[in-house]
Amino acid sequence: METSIAMVIVGVLGLAIGSIAGYFTRQTIAKKQLHTAEGKVTSLLDDADKQVKELLIEAKNKAVTILEEAKKKEQERENQIMRMEERMEKREVILDEKTAEIERGRVALENKAEEIRRIRKEVEEVRKQELKRLEKIAGLGKEQAKKILLQLTEEENRDYVAKKMKELEASGHEELERKARDIMTGAIQKYAGSHSADVTTSTVSIPSDEVKGRIIGREGRNIKALERLTGIEIIVDDTPEAIVISGFDPVRREIAKIALDKLIGDGRIHPTKIEEAVEFAKVEINKKIKEAGETAVYDVGVVGLDPKLVHIIGRLRYRTSFGQNALLHSIEVAHLSGALAAELGADVTLAKKAGLLHDIGKAVDHEVQGTHVEIGIKILEKFNIGKDVITAMKSHHEDYPFENPESMIISAADAISASRPGARKDSLENYLKRLEELEGVANSFPEVEKTYAIQAGREIRVFVRPDKIDDLGAMKLTRAIADKIEKELKYPGEIKVNVIREVRVTEYAR
Repeated sequence: METSIAMVIVGVLGLAIGSIAGYFTRQTIAKKQLHTAEGKVTSLLDDADKQVKELLIEAKNKAVTILEEAKKKEQERENQIMRMEERMEKREVILDEKTAEIERGRVALENKAEEIRRIRKEVEEVRKQELKRLEKIAGLGKEQAKKILLQLTEEENRDYVAKKMKELEASGHEELERKARDIMTGAIQKYAGSHSADVTTSTVSIPSDEVKGRIIGREGRNIKALERLTGIEIIVDDTPEAIVISGFDPVRREIAKIALDKLIGDGRIHPTKIEEAVEFAKVEINKKIKEAGETAVYDVGVVGLDPKLVHIIGRLRYRTSFGQNALLHSIEVAHLSGALAAELGADVTLAKKAGLLHDIGKAVDHEVQGTHVEIGIKILEKFNIGKDVITAMKSHHEDYPFENPESMIISAADAISASRPGARKDSLENYLKRLEELEGVANSFPEVEKTYAIQAGREIRVFVRPDKIDDLGAMKLTRAIADKIEKELKYPGEIKVNVIREVRVTEYAR
């Protein structure tokens, strides 16, 4: 038992001693391990301190470098500012000097100007005194002396002046004529319309001469009724198978012609039938007038006109001026105006419209008092036609001033249409009278020897006496003759005046 207890005690003691020994062994091992970790930490801390020091040194070095560069730049900026201040000071000094110099110059100029004014005044006084002395010595006034001086200068340079004037006029005329010819030729080429010249008589064909008796009627009652209703003279003569209608009014003449054609086609001719035929003819003529107006408006390309105004335009079909049909003339002027406006850059639509309406007053001028231009203006105002159209059309006879380019174009187109060969017909008597008047104007000048009117009165050739006038005088005479023609004569288009001064010298060699 004791042995067991002793063994237990020994076992317990052994266990206790083993535990203590294990504890101390474990503590020793732990201390060794702890010393190893602390060493590592210490080593890491040392490395970190070393790196921090290196970084601080590097940062300090960079900071010193940056600071030195900043100081250097600041010094350079200060130096630059100082240099700029020095330049500004120099400029201020120079500017002050310039200002002072300018002021001195201004004062000097004012003094000079004052001196010049004083000298000019003195010179003017001296000139006046000398003029008075000269006038007193010469016995001539200022205007008389000026006239004599100009006369002497003109005589000395007469040939030179005449030559230069002739050269300038020739070159200018050639260029202007070339440009005008190109524009006018292009405009005329763009429109070429057919024209029929109305006269004061119309002819009605009849199937046989037996109809003449029925037209005359018993004791002339049929023909008298027809003349009374139409206002036209019916001429029944020996002309085979034809009756002549004579009258100044084309509308009435056309009504009589339509009525006669209807009566002849019907075969029954008596006063009642004549009245019916005349009424029928009036209705037909109104239809023709309307159709003529609509055709003209469509042909020209004008839109938006009142139907009543179109009807008035159609009445121009039965109106003539110097043998030229007024409606065809208006259509031609419209086309020419449009072509000219296109060439010159003007308003083509406005030019065409004003060209078509420029003679609208002629449709009723035999019924209303006033010129056809004034009547036309009133008609267009009544139908609310634009003011620009009225302005363009009212100047075509130069009764009103030209207010826009289109008004000049309308006037030119009207002159082209009226003055072209074959457009108008004058009687032989009027034609010869106009030529005689034209030659008479030129022959009224004492320097003229003889005058010939040629080209149907479009040109006159004036022969002057060479011993009575020189070349410069011939140029002046040409202008004087043209001015007198413009003042005293009325004519369409223009008249060319040619003054010819011919000198012939004859000598014989023996």
